[in-house]
Amino acid sequence: MPVALITGASRGIGVAIALTLAKQGYRVVVNHRDSAARAEDVVGTITAAGGEAMAIKADVTVPGDVTAMVDEVTRRWGGVDVLVHNALTPYAITSFAELSWEQLGDKLDSELRAAFLTTKAVVPGMMSRNHGRLIYLSALLSRRPRTGMITIGTAKAAMDQFVRYIALELAPHGITANIVAPTTVEGATSTELVSPERLRTIAAAIPMQRLARPSEVANTVAFLASDDSGFTTGHYLPVSGGLGMD
Repeated sequence: MPVALITGASRGIGVAIALTLAKQGYRVVVNHRDSAARAEDVVGTITAAGGEAMAIKADVTVPGDVTAMVDEVTRRWGGVDVLVHNALTPYAITSFAELSWEQLGDKLDSELRAAFLTTKAVVPGMMSRNHGRLIYLSALLSRRPRTGMITIGTAKAAMDQFVRYIALELAPHGITANIVAPTTVEGATSTELVSPERLRTIAAAIPMQRLARPSEVANTVAFLASDDSGFTTGHYLPVSGGLGMD
């Protein structure tokens, strides 16, 4: 049974991804930083439905935490077949005029550090099996700027390019790396930072006239985790209701 490690899986989009992959037969690792009760609720939902899951506390920006988490998964279940890097690190909503280097630099550092550490930890096992799926949650903001979102948009754009280099290098080893880039998602942690009026404005600008649903993001992730996506790597997949057309 394949093993999927989902960072930041105790709330929002991460929960939807965890439940979707569990339904499709994956053993699911529910990673969290400081929400043990929520993580155990996700594990309980999965196990009640006949699936297998475990919760592991780890800050994905701390090297020792990431190493210990992957070691625990390897000890119990043999390794990580699918990494879904979904954990959201904090960011400031601000204009460039009010932006400090610390705000931008801290977001760049945490975003890339988390992606780098989690990837470094799981890739050796994937290479030993000549198979693996790396999936990173980005944001439409990395390509479509929105007022106030300079820190997360810039950081996600940097992560997107990091993923392309990973995809290029790991392709000969049977490992794919792809980016899922939703527009604003209903109930996502990030929506807590935006006013209801602003959310309505964002929804109105989307051709489908609504925000994305967590299940729609999760289903896209599930495709990229599956064997059906074996020849798809280095791609940026918007889940945007038509807003992210190129």
